[in-house]
Amino acid sequence: MSNPRVRKIADRIKVIVAEMLERRIKDPRLGFITITDVRVSGDTQQATVFYTVLGAESDLASTEAALNSAKGLLRSEVGKQLGMRHVPSLEFIHDALPDTARHIDEVLARAKEIDATVAANAAGAQYAGEADPYKQPRVEDDDVED
Repeated sequence: MSNPRVRKIADRIKVIVAEMLERRIKDPRLGFITITDVRVSGDTQQATVFYTVLGAESDLASTEAALNSAKGLLRSEVGKQLGMRHVPSLEFIHDALPDTARHIDEVLARAKEIDATVAANAAGAQYAGEADPYKQPRVEDDDVED
């Protein structure tokens, strides 16, 4: 989305949809939802709205159903507020980025614990053989030339 006009439309759609969900949509299936991003196609015909839901997997399913049933109302409000001739169609997609980030944080924490365990085990360790396992050139004292 390098086009500044398209980016501006996406930002505006994000605000409009978030305000509508907060104030006007009174669907009991709607969970604690956050609009994370909106991407609009270059021809402004499609708008993909990314969202996250706080709660269990059942909350995600019910929120998805509520969003799909409110899609027409949200689209008409976007059209009114943007004043566009052709209003983009809205598609709602659950944003998996926060879940992925949380998983990566957990993996990194586990790796840090394992590194700490390895470092603790290596603290009192000694070499299995000599401290310097490489052969050194022989130095002979008797090699004095006459």
